[in-house]
Amino acid sequence: MGHERPSNHPTTQPLDHLTTRPSDHPTTRPTGPIRAVVFDFGGVLLRTEDRSGRRRWEARLGLPAGTLDKVVFESEASRRAMVGKAPEEAVWEHVATTFGLDADEIRRFQRDFWSGDRLDEELVRFLRSLRPRYKTAILSNAWPNARYVFGQLFGLDDAVDLMVISAEEGVAKPDPRIYQIALRRLGVRPEEMVFVDDMPENVRAAQALGIKAVQFTDTARTLAWVQALLNERKG
Repeated sequence: MGHERPSNHPTTQPLDHLTTRPSDHPTTRPTGPIRAVVFDFGGVLLRTEDRSGRRRWEARLGLPAGTLDKVVFESEASRRAMVGKAPEEAVWEHVATTFGLDADEIRRFQRDFWSGDRLDEELVRFLRSLRPRYKTAILSNAWPNARYVFGQLFGLDDAVDLMVISAEEGVAKPDPRIYQIALRRLGVRPEEMVFVDDMPENVRAAQALGIKAVQFTDTARTLAWVQALLNERKG
């Protein structure tokens, strides 16, 4: 599929940075109306809710529990694919070579690896509900096939106005350039954009630019934070 590496601990991050009063958050003091809402994909809109498929392969390959993600997402092939310098196939070739898997086995590996991913339909409905009052986007570190995955496999073409994908841009979060690309294409200033990401380093990078950014922990708290922020800045 090629979506970015998700966080598998969305509810274990500190929650005191999420409140129902955005003005209490140091990065969300009133500065004018919000015009754009941007969500990360892997770890936010799509999360690995069932790890049984990955655990089976970890057991088969003699890997410690919870380490398969690193093999896939932190390889040199994956890092190159993330900025468009290698195809998705290179990632799976690396996995197959590393573990001595034949063609049928690597196909089963891929199927099982993605089998526990679930789209957060509530967050997707929320994004759709914002249009056309707000501009919406996905900002994702992802492999070259991500636009097909997001749009065709998960049906998100009509949920957002824009998809900014690292493999297409040649630069990935937390590099400030990818946020600046999103801001420019959305036609908004940093303080006019809300951004939700599961990775703390990506949130910090966005905040450093003046974007109203928050780390995803769970759906309810994230929606409360974004909705309160939008309500506070109406008019």
